[in-house]
Amino acid sequence: MKFGLFGINFGPCADAQVALRVAQAAEQRGLESVWTGEHVVLPDPQVPPSPVPPETPFLDPAVALAYVAAGTSTIRLGTGIIILPQRNPLVLAKELASVDVASRGRLIFGLGIGYLKPEFDALGIPFSHKGARSVEYLEAILAMWTQPRPSYRGRFVNFEAINAFPRPVQRPHPPIVIGGGTPEAFGRAVEHGNGWYGFALDLDAAARAVEGLRAAARACARPAALGALEISVTPAGKLDADAVKRFADLGVHRLIVSRMAATESDLLKLVDKIAELQTSTR
Repeated sequence: MKFGLFGINFGPCADAQVALRVAQAAEQRGLESVWTGEHVVLPDPQVPPSPVPPETPFLDPAVALAYVAAGTSTIRLGTGIIILPQRNPLVLAKELASVDVASRGRLIFGLGIGYLKPEFDALGIPFSHKGARSVEYLEAILAMWTQPRPSYRGRFVNFEAINAFPRPVQRPHPPIVIGGGTPEAFGRAVEHGNGWYGFALDLDAAARAVEGLRAAARACARPAALGALEISVTPAGKLDADAVKRFADLGVHRLIVSRMAATESDLLKLVDKIAELQTSTR
């Protein structure tokens, strides 16, 4: 089991110096990865399903990970997740390639389609066709990263006779992790992702998600180049050695731990607890 820490760009970690110290502690204690969240804007006042109050500060994922990259050397840097249909795919390709270069090949590109309509409305982005748009945007990003002379023609994005450097360090590209808990999301992960990410799942919910991924694998053609699908989960509820074993038995490969933390001290204590759990379950 790999262990990661969620939230390296918001809450206490919206202070970049705190984020760096927490990431350095996580690296020193042997955690595999740190992960950002993303909301460009939040509904004010907070209304369901908005996850946090509108005053919650979020650093941009690419900015936060580039800053953390400068002060670390081995820990992987994940976006968990970027809301892909809200982004210009070519601008995002440049930003994330830059993070991968700055980190010397440590980026994990996690993406999702989003769920807060007020956020889309404020950004002037259609709330419809989010899945189809995300697939095209991902394909366009991969074209920018992998094609000698990038070009793409689709319903939502078209380009040719352009180029952009630097390319990511990782070849053929940084790992792609696709989030979401619907059958459509499971299908996108199987068809387009190196991994899948489920957020705030207890063991029963994780088991249902794994079965959903298996059903998608039976229904969808997975390109051989993607390899085996890596499953990441942010666990809900108590996390102890028994729970880690049960997640592993389900087929989960990575636990990205998230807990409410008010201070840097709270986060450093959480890093210690995750490290101790990692040691005890090896």
